[in-house]
Amino acid sequence: MKKRELGTSGLFVSELGLGGMSLPNTVAEVKMIIDTAIHAGINFIDTADLYEDGKNEELIGMAIKENRDKIILATKVGNKMNTDRKSWSWNPSAHHIKDAVKKSLKRLGTDYIDLYQLHGGTMEDDVDETIDAFESLKKEGLIRQYGISSIRPNVIKRFLEKGTAVSVMMQYSLLDRRPEEWFPQIEMANASVITRGTVAKGLLTAEGPTRAKSTNGFADYDALELKRILAILAKEATDLHTAAITFTLRSNAVSTALVGARSKEQLLDSIVAYEKGISTEELEKLAHLVPAHKYKEHRL
Repeated sequence: MKKRELGTSGLFVSELGLGGMSLPNTVAEVKMIIDTAIHAGINFIDTADLYEDGKNEELIGMAIKENRDKIILATKVGNKMNTDRKSWSWNPSAHHIKDAVKKSLKRLGTDYIDLYQLHGGTMEDDVDETIDAFESLKKEGLIRQYGISSIRPNVIKRFLEKGTAVSVMMQYSLLDRRPEEWFPQIEMANASVITRGTVAKGLLTAEGPTRAKSTNGFADYDALELKRILAILAKEATDLHTAAITFTLRSNAVSTALVGARSKEQLLDSIVAYEKGISTEELEKLAHLVPAHKYKEHRL
């Protein structure tokens, strides 16, 4: 498994990363998946305090206990659970961030987080206060680096300009190329992209055409156009799963491509797809078949 530097942070992450959101709900199952990831050379695991109201962090913490030194561990903050424990509110305040990090550290069973990410963002936020909180946590040694998870170009630009964020997590795939327009600016800020939605909810796998039948569109595609483009990709790609992963990694702006897994078998499918690879010629042919849409909102 190849590794790439996360921005200019000195942290080198595996090209394939494990997204924690879809992990199962038992320690044994999660540990099996994570052990499989580590064995394959995956060293980057991402979660969030919001996932399962913190249970996702707890499960990952227990699963990596014996291998913490082998993991670049990332989590997110900013969405505060309401008292009903079913809904949440946006809260990027310094007070919340400093309180939330302690709770995440406890759930994860570690004394530091490698990458702490703001889980969203709006132009109404007091971004200076938010960034000061992250910088303070770095000085305390509670986090090593910080970043942002957002698809709003104006929010991303301001966050990168005012702080020292090393990463931007964005939904990016063959079916959602909107982030490409902003890759140069992210690189100029000495940050890099972490992709989520790498296989577009399974649409960019062998199950894609079948899944499309019950999907009411995706990104900028309506249901009809989605079925059409997936049929073309399925016909032209030697292996659509492999093409999806290889495509997200073709840009130097991207450090790691996250894949989710509900089982060991699902993760192995993605690992095999990554290792298989496709030719540059085939990759370029597929890229030319898919339009590069642009974000319509939150532009600079």
